[in-house]
Amino acid sequence: MTDLVLRDAEVDGTRVDVRVRDGVVAALTPAGTIPGPAVDCGGAAVLPGLVDHHVHLHALAAARRSVDCSDRAGLAAVLGAAPGDEHGWVRGTGYPGDDLDARAVDALHSARPVRIQHRSGALWVLNSRALGTLGRLDHPGVERAADGTPTGRLFRADDWLRARLPRSGLPDLSALGRELAGYGITAVTDATPDLSPAAARALTAVPQRVTLLGIPIGAAAPPGAAVGPLKIVLADSGLPPFDELVARIRAAHRGGRGVAVHSVTREASVLLVAALDEAGRHPADRVEHAALVPKELVPALRGLAVVTQPGFLAHRGDLLRREVPHDEHVDLYRCRSLLAAGVALALSSDAPYGPVDPWTVITAATTRRTPDGAPLGPDETLGARQALEAYLAAPDDPGGPPRRVVLGAPADLVLLHCPLDRALTAPAATAVRGTLIGGKWVHGAE
Repeated sequence: MTDLVLRDAEVDGTRVDVRVRDGVVAALTPAGTIPGPAVDCGGAAVLPGLVDHHVHLHALAAARRSVDCSDRAGLAAVLGAAPGDEHGWVRGTGYPGDDLDARAVDALHSARPVRIQHRSGALWVLNSRALGTLGRLDHPGVERAADGTPTGRLFRADDWLRARLPRSGLPDLSALGRELAGYGITAVTDATPDLSPAAARALTAVPQRVTLLGIPIGAAAPPGAAVGPLKIVLADSGLPPFDELVARIRAAHRGGRGVAVHSVTREASVLLVAALDEAGRHPADRVEHAALVPKELVPALRGLAVVTQPGFLAHRGDLLRREVPHDEHVDLYRCRSLLAAGVALALSSDAPYGPVDPWTVITAATTRRTPDGAPLGPDETLGARQALEAYLAAPDDPGGPPRRVVLGAPADLVLLHCPLDRALTAPAATAVRGTLIGGKWVHGAE
């Protein structure tokens, strides 16, 4: 039996001593009343650990080993200077435009095989050298020119492409787990669809508690992970037939699971609501992203959890301002209007496609400022405490009530450097002093 005492910690506005024993909160007493060795908190806040309700861990780890392609002007130099992997391939991420094909990438760098991922994560563009290594191009997402020639653009073909690349193994997630702990994240929901057993097992290498949306119907999660709702992607490059979507939803529900449906366009939102009305709803059904939700559709989302990412506004909101029609700006990454309508709302990162730091996302939710400094959809701002609480719901209840530091609760805790009100005046990861998962320090404080 091991005890850890957090002395003079602020919990729900009150200064207390917190005793942690055997992985749970075992005592909460007035500050200074538990004798013996302790971590002196000095009135700093202790919170439940944050939950990233939508992240792609393998892709995030891979992005850490990739070259940043967000600057179009300097891309040729960036690719030329980029180190290749052990097979000589150059992997790029974050390209912001829709103007690349194999010829364009050849003009930037043809000496080595190159693959560049669009910032959305939905498209890979390969140069000719890379394309020539893949063999038969039989995936439906392979784009072709009018004469049937592959253009080098591959839509929603991640698994197909991965199976044809030189074997490099899955990325090591240990450093990523430490990074997430540094933000105060104690649980993650990996939103990658159609996980193989090996990929699912590898995700349990992080110290965080892990929920998986990509476990196939009828399959079990690996030890150390939980099965979440079934991930379904409504690809903006081609929506599925209505009856097919209804059938997939019903199959998940019959298997005792909700669905977690990727929806980033107005058309996808309308299709999803209609399909759920036809298939029936499950208490665990959720909408991923809800990037564009028309006002008239908001009431129809009651009873669903919306897991959204206002961090995209801080990350590339200036591009959204230019690319999305002006009359749809009010529909982008709704937050306040969803809460006002009684819709359950959770915040998340969608990393690596959005910023992984939850404090950056919290700030974005409160200001909605884009990189050019102007707000986008200012009527959708949240208060800082509201935004934080949207990270505190249980992994299996996104948008539900925020977890609290109470007797018997798992000791998945975050110790800040200061009281909560002060931290929320300028939310930042530097406020995190230490992170406990199951009563053990995984970042800082000891």
